[in-house]
Amino acid sequence: MASTAGFAAVFYSEPAVLGLLANVVSAFLLCLQNFAVARTGLRPQGAEDILAGVHLVLIGGFVQLLAGFLAFRKYDHLGGAAFLTFSALWSSYGATRIIAAAYPSLQNVTLPSGNASHLLPTGMAHLSASQSAVAGLVAYISISFILSFCSATVNYIMPFIFGAIALALVFEAVALFGQWALVVSGVIELVIVMCGLYGAVALLLKGITQRYVLPGFGHPLFNVLLLGSAQKSSSKAIGEEKKKNTKYAEPMALGNICDTVSPFFFAFYFFGYMKNFCVGAAWISIISSCQLLSSFYSYLRGDVYYTTKFGAHSLYWLVMSWEEFTLTTFLGLSKAQESRLGMFGGWFFLAIACMLFLMSTHKDTLEMLQNASFIILTTASIHQIPMPGAYLFLGAACSLCTALSMYATFASLINSIGEKALIPVGAQAMSSSALQTTLMTAKIFFTRSKNFPSGTRAEVPDALFYICNGLAAVSAIQGTFSDPSRQQLSIPSVLIPGAIMQLYVCRIEVQGGRRFGCILPFCYAAFWGAWTWLRLAGHLVNISAGNSEGFTAGSIAFLVLNTFLIILASSFNVVLLCMTLAMELLTICFLLFTLENLPLPFEIVMLSIFSIISFYGATASLANSMFGKDLMMMGPPLFTAETSKKDTEDPPPCVCPRSHCTSGLRTIADLLNRGAVCGVPTDTVYALAASCKHPQAIEKVYRIKDRPQEKPICIFISNLDQLRAAAPPISPLLWEFMENVYPGGIGCIIKKGEWLKKLGVGAGYSRVGTQESIMIRVPDLTVLVHLIDMTGPLAITSANPSGEVDSTHHDMVISRLGHKLEGVLCDGESDEVVASTVVNCTKIDESGITIVREGCIPAGKVMQIFESVKNRAV
Repeated sequence: MASTAGFAAVFYSEPAVLGLLANVVSAFLLCLQNFAVARTGLRPQGAEDILAGVHLVLIGGFVQLLAGFLAFRKYDHLGGAAFLTFSALWSSYGATRIIAAAYPSLQNVTLPSGNASHLLPTGMAHLSASQSAVAGLVAYISISFILSFCSATVNYIMPFIFGAIALALVFEAVALFGQWALVVSGVIELVIVMCGLYGAVALLLKGITQRYVLPGFGHPLFNVLLLGSAQKSSSKAIGEEKKKNTKYAEPMALGNICDTVSPFFFAFYFFGYMKNFCVGAAWISIISSCQLLSSFYSYLRGDVYYTTKFGAHSLYWLVMSWEEFTLTTFLGLSKAQESRLGMFGGWFFLAIACMLFLMSTHKDTLEMLQNASFIILTTASIHQIPMPGAYLFLGAACSLCTALSMYATFASLINSIGEKALIPVGAQAMSSSALQTTLMTAKIFFTRSKNFPSGTRAEVPDALFYICNGLAAVSAIQGTFSDPSRQQLSIPSVLIPGAIMQLYVCRIEVQGGRRFGCILPFCYAAFWGAWTWLRLAGHLVNISAGNSEGFTAGSIAFLVLNTFLIILASSFNVVLLCMTLAMELLTICFLLFTLENLPLPFEIVMLSIFSIISFYGATASLANSMFGKDLMMMGPPLFTAETSKKDTEDPPPCVCPRSHCTSGLRTIADLLNRGAVCGVPTDTVYALAASCKHPQAIEKVYRIKDRPQEKPICIFISNLDQLRAAAPPISPLLWEFMENVYPGGIGCIIKKGEWLKKLGVGAGYSRVGTQESIMIRVPDLTVLVHLIDMTGPLAITSANPSGEVDSTHHDMVISRLGHKLEGVLCDGESDEVVASTVVNCTKIDESGITIVREGCIPAGKVMQIFESVKNRAV
């Protein structure tokens, strides 16, 4: 049965209320502290600062994180990106307070000479731990201004809130060096509190009443389409656009925001303005977690490229930050310079960056430029480059990444809100078909066959799985047993991808319902965790090969477990089989190390082979999953398990024909024409349908749903020409508006009249709509349009018990209401998880339109269409 994962948007009410209140409380807390410090001259210290930091993390961070989750589920591009960004901001700022109070020695830390700070001009002061936060604050200031500008295309409350946050951050950064800015910052934070409270109240009333009660929400400061006047299409095209995926908001803007903050912080460090990277590790770990969320929402949207890209970028920032933390906090340059020469993880990152660049050649120019800058960055982070030169190179590369990502953030936000390319991002270097042809030609060249057998279909998370294991293997290569500095520096690059990130891969494998898929990353995460503990951190916890009997037993157990994984992998493809076989040999190496009998060259060879297999597996999985074809050979399964399928399921409680069969449509049409009530798919969620010719069927719909009689039922027609033929008394403005929104997920409430009978409503006239009005919609679903052509207008309401979540799969309709229905037209998963947007057009000529219910089409989008139509009419 289908999962109920897709709840209706109205079920979540207005998640922006949570986000705004979290910003209000956080700003109010800082405001009180700033005024207190300005009056007394005493900054908070110790427990007071720790408590303030905890409050910022819990309220500004976690509460706003929840708001971001819900905003993504509600298809709110701006809200999802903004609230998760500010969640990371407040969490990072709170973490800085906690670190500065808990470890005051970091305020004036002195490390061995030769650290990154050697790049500072003579006499320039180093930043303290709390002052190190200025790097992150400056990055978030830029992002806040971008969010403020973009929010002006949605409403006119958010721009003031986000703009005030940006200004408050400016003076918070200045206040780290001079107390005079505290008062200014406090005043601006009061503005955030007042505007945020007003916005939260307005949205709360909107969510409760489904109306726009207070001014500020519903009308933008300016039309987003004005930003793309050179590419502006006709208003008709605007109304007829069909979104590719509206189940979750687009996460590209959030991923680009993360790619702005992280390199900006690193640029500060690599140019020598920070002596210790403790605060930097905290800030980058938090924003990288948000980038993992952008990867996760890309996965939920079925976008393998951005799932892999954002996952790989998050992995890179995490590894880099904790490597620099280890370097600056525990080792220092003098100890690490020689040890870094034997580390090879940077080469694997460079290979992944090249792979992403190749796979982006069929995307826009901006995407290719971003990947090219990532190639430069990973090249600069190769450990064999001497550190003094590498830091300058890295600083410049990070600056380039920041600039490109900032522009990409702005472009992705505006283009997502406008749902078209309003901000130029460049043309494709090659078409998608050309890239597929190139990959297929290479495959034929190497296999000498056009019909080389393929393995199982590549899934979205597979590329990340191979990347994590390949990076862990390359980073685990140790040229000697007697270099503790290299071992300690290698901990982040083995532990983070091999253990921590693979648990994320395991999570999304579980989300996808793959039984075997989540076992491999979970088991291999345990293996790399044990490898890090014994091989790299053993000298830190006093564990060596001589006293590791527990690891000996564990490696033997893993050998047995991996044998079963090898058998399972052989039923998928050759690449996965080779990887599991290589893992078996690596486990033997681990066992030999615990027995103090390991030939180190053999281990280096096996780790290298394992990483090469993983890189090829990542490239092939990404290419094959992106295009849904076997473009790069993975090899056929050695055997396939054939199971006899027995039909032990109970028969369905009603007739359940398939929508792709003509006979199925005829079956449901015959039932409806005889007065039955059936479940049907729509272009939004599943619905209950009854013929308007049978009033008793419409009455039955109310009983099936337990729907209150005062709630009217709308009608669906197949095209606008049917309405024209009925000649309703509709103004030219309303006709023009309907032409721009039909077909699609917008329903228009218009005045009711006898013309409905000419439309074919018949005896059901008094059972649909209210006495004065009726909602009419033209669905954008071929199957339903054909069905309406066979039956005439249908009375439609959502297929769920009244007050419960909408049905997004025919299985949900069958399981919940099938025993009360005569039939369900099965069409799989619905295109949306929310119902249609309802617009009251009864007074369109006098006072315009009113949003009655916001659904799959955002209210801002509806208002843009109406304004375009009205301006054209004038």
